[in-house]
Amino acid sequence: MGNGTGGRIVVGVDGSEASRSALRWAVEQARVTGGTVEALSAWEYPAFYGWVGSVPVADGFDPEELATRTLAEAVAEAAGAEPPVKITQMVLPGNAARALLDTASGAALLVVGSRGLGGFSGALLGSVSRHLTEHAPCPVVVLREGQEHTAA
Repeated sequence: MGNGTGGRIVVGVDGSEASRSALRWAVEQARVTGGTVEALSAWEYPAFYGWVGSVPVADGFDPEELATRTLAEAVAEAAGAEPPVKITQMVLPGNAARALLDTASGAALLVVGSRGLGGFSGALLGSVSRHLTEHAPCPVVVLREGQEHTAA
């Protein structure tokens, strides 16, 4: 960040409202600091995917396509038709925490929502955001749903 730009801001997006807040905050932070945004969505086949006995489960279910669509919709909602900053969309297979940690190497910031779609409503931090705050190679910003409006 010493070159006068805000650097690369990596943000995790899973479609949850907290992740959408994180994306909106990241876009605004990049706009203010002259940075860029890398919006990342990771996908895995759920444990139940496949066959149960001789009956196919979730026929036609494509988690990569779902992640791609969810990410594109979140970016369009957060940044509009003409984003104020460069936003790169990445959809990666595998564990979300691992994908975010790998992508955050060399980044200025890593931004995530406090709880994703699988979070327990009483938990302050979800398992992914907790793991990232403990292991990230750069500063981490964790936002709750709607919190981007109070960030300064």
